[in-house]
Amino acid sequence: MKNIFTNRIIGLTIIAASFIMSCTKPDLINLYKAPVAKGVDVGDLTNLSGTIKGTLKTGRSYNIVGNIIVNFGDTLWLQNGVHINVAGRYGFYLHGAMISLGTKLSPNTITVDGVTKTDNATQNPSTDVAFKGTWVGISCDTICPLLILKWTHIEFAGALHNTPPSFYNVTNNGTSYPILFQNPNGFFIMEDSWLYGSVDDAIRTYGGKIHIMRNTFEKCGLTGGEGLNMKVGTVGNIAFNVFMGIATNGPKASNKGVGTVQTNVAIYNNTIVNSGYRRSSTGRGGSINYEEGSKGYSYNDLIVNCKYGFRVVPNPPADTLNLTYGNHYYYGDSLSVVNQFYPTAYVTHPELSDFPLYTSYLPTNYIEGAVYNAPSLVSANDPQFVNFPLPMFNFKSVCYMGSYDFHLQGSSPAIGKGNTAFSPLINGVILNARYGADEITLPGADMGAYQSNGKGNQH
Repeated sequence: MKNIFTNRIIGLTIIAASFIMSCTKPDLINLYKAPVAKGVDVGDLTNLSGTIKGTLKTGRSYNIVGNIIVNFGDTLWLQNGVHINVAGRYGFYLHGAMISLGTKLSPNTITVDGVTKTDNATQNPSTDVAFKGTWVGISCDTICPLLILKWTHIEFAGALHNTPPSFYNVTNNGTSYPILFQNPNGFFIMEDSWLYGSVDDAIRTYGGKIHIMRNTFEKCGLTGGEGLNMKVGTVGNIAFNVFMGIATNGPKASNKGVGTVQTNVAIYNNTIVNSGYRRSSTGRGGSINYEEGSKGYSYNDLIVNCKYGFRVVPNPPADTLNLTYGNHYYYGDSLSVVNQFYPTAYVTHPELSDFPLYTSYLPTNYIEGAVYNAPSLVSANDPQFVNFPLPMFNFKSVCYMGSYDFHLQGSSPAIGKGNTAFSPLINGVILNARYGADEITLPGADMGAYQSNGKGNQH
């Protein structure tokens, strides 16, 4: 399997190079054609299964009645306003490309009809349908060149794989993720979309040039799982997302795995709330995590009532020589939370740009990872969301967006605390309405995902 995987990746380097070069042309065309058997054109079909390609049309509804396979060289297109009902334990398996072009006024939805969201603080996670995994998700092979999701709802995914095709990192009855991407030379773009519910990680990447901006993640992971778990070879930007009630972290970067490209991610201007409390392992759970040889930079993240603050792991260690961070805003409604703004036993270095200023509560002889006590910070420095009650003393059980609004009020102390003196990481993602990003949003001056100038998250 290792030799097959390696040969496929080497071959894809040429394909990816051609794709990137051609995407700079004004007449962008699909250049990942391959001499393979093509799927059945969707045409006017409404019940879909098997090997398909083509266009799902604006305003139409479709039923997925078996696993969907897209061959390498084929593309499955979703115009705006498409509704997909997955009628069983099925998934999308991509050797080729999938492009979902929802819009703000006419988003796309992939869900399970008849399943009701149970968004209340008394809901037991073990009985919450969001953590059950009703359908499998979107799984990309190591040769999938492109996955684009714009203004798209992904709901209730994460069921165990059910007789999937032959895929690297996919086994029958094995763990699935709502989104799996694993082509180091491919592109995964997710903008302005929603991901509701998962059993484990909401998104898992084993490499790829990624662009994850202005999305909303909620109820991800039952007893473990990240909102976004990035493994070896993942390179890109994670910005202006809201991570609400994640089992472990919002985004996590790791260089774990076999590959020649180091994980390198920029994480900035995200809002991470009430996360880290369903992780079953002792000492795990949190907000943002860099570990095991990963590098990058992280700024302007707004972290509220999370189990741990920004965490740099010493064993296996992150690439601390090539990791920079700061301008993190922390808020907590319990002593256990505020005493982990700088997590015990980890090597997060306090920065003068963090808020509240660490010199006001850490001891003068503080050493990275040491225990400290800061009772004065409990329920202090409210970021003043438009509609989210703080203090919140049942924060461990509130893991849904509902009608909450994480925009900042005009008097918020989080306004203007951000660092704008850096740029998004360059990884080859282009600006293009069909084959690229709609916007590579620059760092925001306000902490978190919502900006007072109207930029950032649009949900």
